[in-house]
Amino acid sequence: MKPLALTSLLRPSIRAIKPYSSAREEFVGGDKEMILLDANENPYPSAVNRYPDPLQGELKKALSAWKKCEPNQLFLSNGSDEVIAHLMTAFCEPGEDHIVLVPPTFGMYAVSANILGVAQKNISLTADFQLDVEAILKVSNAHSKLLFIPTPNNPTGNSFKQDDLLTLLHSFPGLVCIDEAYAEFSKAESFISKLKAFPNLVVMQTFSKAQGMAAIRLGMTFAHQELIAVLNTIKAPYNLNILTQQAALAQLPKQATIESQVATLLDERDRLMEAIATLGFVEKVFPSDANFFLIRVDNSQKRYEELLDHGIVVRHMTKQPMCQNTLRISIGLPEENEALLEALHKMNKK
Repeated sequence: MKPLALTSLLRPSIRAIKPYSSAREEFVGGDKEMILLDANENPYPSAVNRYPDPLQGELKKALSAWKKCEPNQLFLSNGSDEVIAHLMTAFCEPGEDHIVLVPPTFGMYAVSANILGVAQKNISLTADFQLDVEAILKVSNAHSKLLFIPTPNNPTGNSFKQDDLLTLLHSFPGLVCIDEAYAEFSKAESFISKLKAFPNLVVMQTFSKAQGMAAIRLGMTFAHQELIAVLNTIKAPYNLNILTQQAALAQLPKQATIESQVATLLDERDRLMEAIATLGFVEKVFPSDANFFLIRVDNSQKRYEELLDHGIVVRHMTKQPMCQNTLRISIGLPEENEALLEALHKMNKK
């Protein structure tokens, strides 16, 4: 793989930017106890009266050990939504550059692009919800700065073929952003292990799904250290609050519990998919490598509203390309899944 040509990919204004230096960045850590009179804080002690470490050193050290990468290959964000917007800010000149999306896909990529005035090229998945690699490369050029690929994919639930992802990493002219939000549920190896081989690779993961910490809003981005340095340059000085950092550190020793929960969720997923496939109004249950699955029904609006009447909320996906008359169902607790099956059987008898 050729070296990362980061300078040529960056927007000129980002290349020239002088980052804001927060007061706490000038002094972080150290063994000597210091009198802190630099940041205009309230000096009366509490758990939160001081600004947090702006570069999250302690948390990054723990996370990089867990994920087997270097701390300088890791960027932490206020959910993955923040880093999605930062990547577009750094690399896409509005009116000139564009991103490439593979619908049906996670909706936040397009939302961020629209907010930032970044154009999109959409290459639909194939009929079996796989990447159309040839079409992606055909539309790509020097202004194709970012390619976003969630795997397992949201909303379809399936993983993409590793050979297709490797082909894109070798041939796409910009950065390939692989969003592994549901990585813990998939048998596929994370692409974090390929960071050294592909300087144009960006991998995103999150604490919001398997880790069960959606409320703390913590996203992890893994990439070449030069790219991480760019993200650190443009982020808000204190983008990750101390409560989030502390909660994440407390979560790391609990991975055996998370693995047990994931195993249960996958068993429940398979049980639900098998049972739902027998219902008369269900036309197809799509394969899934995540903690949700997609079904096609006879009338998705009707079935969505019937489930609401039973006190059950699923996701109505009909507005997504290739997802006409579909519902996306997340896996709940066993008793919640039983309530779902009971409601669906009642709907099936009408």
